[in-house]
Amino acid sequence: MLGKSIAIGQFIPIESPIHRLDPRVKILVSAILIIILFIVKEWVSFFLIGSFIILLNITARIPISYIGKSLKPILILLAFTLILQVFFTPGDYIWEYGFLHISREGLIRGLFIVVRLCLLILCTALLTLTTSPVELTDGLESLMSPFKKWGFPAHELAMMVTIALRFIPTLMEEADRIIKAQQARGADFESGSLIQRAKNLIPLLVPLFINSFKRADDLAIAMESRCYRGGIGRSRLRVLILRKADMVFLGITLIFVTLVLLLSLMVW
Repeated sequence: MLGKSIAIGQFIPIESPIHRLDPRVKILVSAILIIILFIVKEWVSFFLIGSFIILLNITARIPISYIGKSLKPILILLAFTLILQVFFTPGDYIWEYGFLHISREGLIRGLFIVVRLCLLILCTALLTLTTSPVELTDGLESLMSPFKKWGFPAHELAMMVTIALRFIPTLMEEADRIIKAQQARGADFESGSLIQRAKNLIPLLVPLFINSFKRADDLAIAMESRCYRGGIGRSRLRVLILRKADMVFLGITLIFVTLVLLLSLMVW
């Protein structure tokens, strides 16, 4: 099913060192890796960061094949991005046929963007796979709590982000059920021109949006019936406490990122 092929938004309750880490540390590490991915521009840096992310996945005892399945939904986006960069970036042409041409610079830039997007997806998926929704909400709220003095809605924003992440696999499973129901009635989503295939998606999008709004309304009613009033006067079952292992992991990540930045500057 589509929902099970997406790692972002799902949580796997496994006993591992990464699962036991403080959610604030995992959020900070993910943010640092995402920022560093947008800074570096060398293949060596991408290889080091990718190896680090894969090592974290192995430590978290998450199957590599499961993470690979999460990249399937964006394969079309990756292919489209690569084609745009390859055929429309000027530079030293290595192949020409009529108005079509492939430049060396476009090929390198396209591969850079594809690798960067893949690493971003893997890093984000690792965070949601190893952090429960409650921990993710508490971690985001704790990190944004210093901004409350300026009226920043830390709790509300953290809740919105967590619910949005958790709804991704749910919506994909709903879309998968609707597609199977429409195909059983004779609908065809794969043949025809691009415009025709886009029109064929209307019977999918309409019930998907209706079910999404209904699910959101049911969630709002359920939260209101339980007297949910945001973070005001709300007690917590689990208090977040930084341990030695959390500080060690954060320190290792900072040292690793510093070395990657220094290597990037030396190569640049």
